[in-house]
Amino acid sequence: MKTIVLAASLLLAAASAATATAAVTVSIGQPGFYGRIDVGSYPAPELIYAQPVIVERPQYYSARPIYLRVPPGHAKNWSKHCRRYNACNQEVYFVQDSWYNKQYAPRYRQEHARPPAYRPQPQHGRPVPHGKHDRHDDHPGKGKGKGNGHGNGNGNGNGNGNNGHRN
Repeated sequence: MKTIVLAASLLLAAASAATATAAVTVSIGQPGFYGRIDVGSYPAPELIYAQPVIVERPQYYSARPIYLRVPPGHAKNWSKHCRRYNACNQEVYFVQDSWYNKQYAPRYRQEHARPPAYRPQPQHGRPVPHGKHDRHDDHPGKGKGKGNGHGNGNGNGNGNGNNGHRN
């Protein structure tokens, strides 16, 4: 019985620790990005291996090789990691980190830079709303409006089901 309780508590602790992790998104052009790269018109990439690597050659193969940036060790043990990149049945060239960081990423960021977001300027000392319905009500329930957040405003909560109307 003790082992069941101990196992359940360990499972619960592991589940709560897993939900506490923060999600981080890294996009192409950022230093921590690993994945497929569209070389296109960029300078010829510096490669880890001169020949493409393929793990599972399909019976009929006609796809062009792809270029990937992978963490250290993934290229060396490609058969172990290729499923993560959905590239086991493709010829893969692995680009060197130095080429990615010095050539690809800066140019990618420059070509795909977004213009700064438009921010309207305040007029006559009034703050500018940030959203469609933003009235700068950062403290709900503190205003002088009707209602206090309980129900839809019909009746006083005694529940006759007639919305305060007598028949």
